Amino acid sequence: MAQVAVIMGSVKDKKWGEEAAKVLEYFGVSYELKVLSAHRTPDALRDYIREFEKRGGKVIVAIAGWAAHLAGVIASLTVLPVVGVPLATSVLSGVDALYSMVQMPKGIPVATVAVNAAANGALMAVHILALQDEKLKERLVEYRKSMADEVLQANRA
Repeated sequence: MAQVAVIMGSVKDKKWGEEAAKVLEYFGVSYELKVLSAHRTPDALRDYIREFEKRGGKVIVAIAGWAAHLAGVIASLTVLPVVGVPLATSVLSGVDALYSMVQMPKGIPVATVAVNAAANGALMAVHILALQDEKLKERLVEYRKSMADEVLQANRA
């Protein structure tokens, strides 16, 4: 059973989906990588979200550019946490995607990370899961410590 669904709005977003997948694999978190569009495949998206929830899925990472309604549509279909990753794929360099994710109406929130920050989107999913998983929390603490160690080593050099 996958704990995290990583949903891309287009196959063109594969680079960022793979970036999120690498983070989830590093932490040993099970995931599914899907391409589903809020506009082009709304029925398939709705069916997948319902099925993912029934199977016990925990968090959804939605990766999309342009108007990026994907995260908001998903959030409207479930009470699972949705983490939006806006992409700089349009002529507006991702500002349109960012605004569509962070400007959700009251009652249907989408946690949103920086433009093109798929790794942080996956890390947010890991943080959410770590609330109920002590081993995962310990891995996050180790991960943060290793980042700090790298900076300190670079400073010494």
